Amino acid sequence: MATRIAYAVILLLNSILSWIMLTPWALKKLQHLTLDYMTITCDGKQCTGWVAVHRINFALGLFHAILAVLLLGVRSSKDGRAALQNGFWGPKIIIWLAFVVLTFFIPESFFMFWGNYIALAGAMLFLLLGLILLVDLAHTWAEYCLEKIESQDSKAWRGLLIGSTLGMYVASFAMIIVMYIFFAHGGCSMNQAAITVNFIVLLLVSFISIHPTIQEFNPQAGLAQSAMVAIYCTYLTMSAVSMEPDDKNCNPLIRARGTRTASIVVGAIVTMLTIAYTTTRAATQGIALGSKGGHAYSQLDNEELEHGLVTQQPSSSRREMRAEALRAAVESGSLPASALDDDDDESDDGRDSKDDERGSTQYNYSLFHVIFLLATMWVATLLTQNIDADAQDDFAPVGRTYWASWVKIISAWVCYGIYTWSLVAPVILPDRFGY
Repeated sequence: MATRIAYAVILLLNSILSWIMLTPWALKKLQHLTLDYMTITCDGKQCTGWVAVHRINFALGLFHAILAVLLLGVRSSKDGRAALQNGFWGPKIIIWLAFVVLTFFIPESFFMFWGNYIALAGAMLFLLLGLILLVDLAHTWAEYCLEKIESQDSKAWRGLLIGSTLGMYVASFAMIIVMYIFFAHGGCSMNQAAITVNFIVLLLVSFISIHPTIQEFNPQAGLAQSAMVAIYCTYLTMSAVSMEPDDKNCNPLIRARGTRTASIVVGAIVTMLTIAYTTTRAATQGIALGSKGGHAYSQLDNEELEHGLVTQQPSSSRREMRAEALRAAVESGSLPASALDDDDDESDDGRDSKDDERGSTQYNYSLFHVIFLLATMWVATLLTQNIDADAQDDFAPVGRTYWASWVKIISAWVCYGIYTWSLVAPVILPDRFGY
């Protein structure tokens, strides 16, 4: 957990630094530090930090790309390369900062191509992966609750499942009502269309989830998953209409804010925190992305939990019992003799009792860094799309563009589509699903 938090903090700091580079103050300071040798330009013209944002995020992206390659095939902490993931933080931070400095010596023409094409494609892929993980989370949550209800006949889990489902639907309808009242006045056709489409599709996927044919092929499908998808997609739609520009008087939140600079700063920091958290969660949910095959991630069964957490037996005694069990298994022919050598290596390691990845890693290290690479592309794209060069604010608002609003609206529609496919796929392709 500490490792994942550390990488999330680095992403957060890098994102905030990128955002600060959009300010005229930062650009002047940067040019002053280079004794006016470096001038921040965009295609030969003075700009608002567009290239600087892509330079900084490219540096962190390159850092994660190198780690992804170096950590390919690492399956446990017994692999010497695992230390690159969980240790060497001093050198890694120095390398990251060195990359940031070095990117400012790369010609700007490279970043014009990178930002307009490569980073944009990576950002869209990052959003798509996030939507797939959200749908997977919805199914996992509902199936976990149903498993608890069936195995324990628990009223608490039944109440939690029903209560959370009703609560998410109530919150979704409440947000839709609020959006119609405050963001769908006459002349706000974009908002009216986005809100109405979200409402119709919400009802449609809810009906599909409880259709008899769907229930026949996937009995665990139902309103619990639909509720989670509905509230997330409705939130995306509300975020889109509440962050769009107010040039058509369709966003009363912008006009209602008293301290514009403070609201921009708080909004930017909250956005960066959300991205860092979402990236970390997505990067460790490898199963949903198909990385489970061929990579046995460590999970403790009931026996291991019992012996590892309940008993108070000294670790030395446990090692002796393990050694005896291994010797008996070798003598009976169940295990090769090399198992004793592996056990000796583990016993000699003083970190054995604290290392939960000796058997296998808890997540795919390379995939972890690939998703962080895509996250840097999303941050750079979010910050640089449709920059208002004539804005007079000290700080640039994050995501307050029609581009960002439409990305959120379309993301909600795509999320509905992915969830609908997860419902109908067992009906269309019954041989590929084991329901």
